Amino acid sequence: MDITDFIRRLEDIAPPEIAEDMDDGKIGLVIEGKREITRAACALDATKHTVTKAAESGADILVVHHPPIWHAVHRITGLKREIFLPAFKAEMNIYSMHTNFDHARGGINDALGEFLELKNIEHMSLGVIGDCTMSLKEISQKLGGSMRVYGDIDRLEKSRSEGKTFRLAVVGGSGFDVELIEEAKDAGADVFLSAELKHDTIISQDIILAESTHYDLESVGMKKLAEKMGWTFIEDRPQRHDI
Repeated sequence: MDITDFIRRLEDIAPPEIAEDMDDGKIGLVIEGKREITRAACALDATKHTVTKAAESGADILVVHHPPIWHAVHRITGLKREIFLPAFKAEMNIYSMHTNFDHARGGINDALGEFLELKNIEHMSLGVIGDCTMSLKEISQKLGGSMRVYGDIDRLEKSRSEGKTFRLAVVGGSGFDVELIEEAKDAGADVFLSAELKHDTIISQDIILAESTHYDLESVGMKKLAEKMGWTFIEDRPQRHDI
């Protein structure tokens, strides 16, 4: 398939026009390689590991979520050289679908809601909310044990012991925005799950806040995309040490 047709398929999945302003000039075809696409790989980020593995696998394109070039680049040395050199050598394209895939139907947040087995799902301005039958511990285990919870969970656990569900709002990535949290509360959320929680948000909210990692929340959507499209997903979960 020609790269133009391949990109058209990606834009059907995550239209660039629904991306947030911060993505202007940063998404789409970031590294241009060969024109004919016969094999594709997918990852959350373009890292030294994922780019190298994709090139070694013979992929003609690596589709990632996060833009690999966020700030102006004046030289490609050090780690940036190690990241991009395998792509240049293999003439491998790198394509980013970021907030457009966050907002897209069937994208990052829909995949996360499905992964957490939410029922009666509703869409928020960003993220989804639905009825959850799992315990907070089960959610954490499903997300790789990466979750931290803040707030009064006794009432929630009591409801679960009585066989009741609770309303869980989820936003992939860094979603602890006050307006989003208020939107979730207005929609009846008992728990708000996202990544990169700040102290001032914790002390200013009366809703239960559950914090997982950026990777564990968003890799779900990229894995689902790879499975749907028949691509190879390359895992690169950041190493974490609880000391």
